[in-house]
Amino acid sequence: MTPDRQADDVVVTRAIEAPAEAVYALVSDVTRMGEWSPETASCRWVDAGGSAEVGARFRGSNRRGPLLWTTTCTVTSADPGRRFAFTVTWARVPISDWAYDLVPAAGGCTVSESWTDRRPAAMRLASVPVMGIADRAEHNRRGMEVTLSALARAAETT
Repeated sequence: MTPDRQADDVVVTRAIEAPAEAVYALVSDVTRMGEWSPETASCRWVDAGGSAEVGARFRGSNRRGPLLWTTTCTVTSADPGRRFAFTVTWARVPISDWAYDLVPAAGGCTVSESWTDRRPAAMRLASVPVMGIADRAEHNRRGMEVTLSALARAAETT
């Protein structure tokens, strides 16, 4: 990874008063991602069986204001109670990696949501006028804070 890409990596961490296994069950059920993400409207499994296992694919339908787009995601890590991760592609181009790392803690767990920008340079430049987001890392940081807050509410009320 190049140094300028490392600068765009984002990690947001939050304590959640629920067992790591319960939180993992929520984040790995991608069909529920639209319940807590401010940008993901919905996800659906593409592959038969529709479960969180390495290599499984799902489609994400995303929205930001009037903009709508779909991505294809491939699960890269599925370790119950510990880690759920996936790579996102658009038009067959890898654009990002996302992960949820869970660590058991007193009273629940700590969840770290991470995002790594993998967009090619030309796509990064083109996305500014198309998406209207000058700083994608900061935009995603704010979205991740919203996501983890909503995830915490869901996990702590079940």
